[in-house]
Amino acid sequence: MSGAQKLRPTIGCAMRLGISGRASLSAPSAMAMASSSRRAAPFSTTAPMCKRKTRDSNKKRGVSSLYRSGPREPLSMSNVPLPRPRAGYKPSVPVDEAHGLWGFFPEPNKLMWTPAEMEKHGRAWTVEELRRKSWEDLHALWWTCCRERNMLATTKAELERTKLGFGESEIEARELEVNKTMKAIKHTLTERQYTWEDATGVAESDPEIDLQAEDGQFYKPSAYEEETSAPDTWASEAAKPDEAGKGEPAKVPS
Repeated sequence: MSGAQKLRPTIGCAMRLGISGRASLSAPSAMAMASSSRRAAPFSTTAPMCKRKTRDSNKKRGVSSLYRSGPREPLSMSNVPLPRPRAGYKPSVPVDEAHGLWGFFPEPNKLMWTPAEMEKHGRAWTVEELRRKSWEDLHALWWTCCRERNMLATTKAELERTKLGFGESEIEARELEVNKTMKAIKHTLTERQYTWEDATGVAESDPEIDLQAEDGQFYKPSAYEEETSAPDTWASEAAKPDEAGKGEPAKVPS
């Protein structure tokens, strides 16, 4: 009864708008229309309604990479076959085997060593062994250690990038020996620097040493000066005439 009472104003408005000439609406039919309008839209999860739409229904679409559809109309190049790459073709790029960048890798054309290959290394150089080396040998050994550290850093970066999960301990052990060698080289060079400074101070206070000599003869002892002055005296005596006045040169003492 309450629903019918609510529909009475609606039926009255419809009759005043001229709907009386058409089929008259009864109270039950109007009630059914109002109740159907208030209901929610039907929703179904059946297969036909939820099936994915795979057919391209767009008639104006051209080439679709998603549906692999070609053009709707044939083109001037439709009958021309597309070129295909040659099988087994590999471009040859000239590579310098002696290039300096190969020093960042274990070997040319090899990215990294295996853990077994990384373990094959010797011990570090000691200070006692390096004291007998020349400046050139120490310089060459220093840059060999620098190259080794660059190679180890490249290998470590590749292990972190590829996440292989092995080889870190072998790299650390090898890098430790390289660092010990470089510290020993620094120790040896420091000793030589202190020794050179002490020797320079002693030479400056020595009267027989002239560090400013232009002829390169820095050490000039007093005995050396006496020996160099003796031939001049003998030459002057040889030029004098003898007592008989014959003018014959005197014999140079042997």
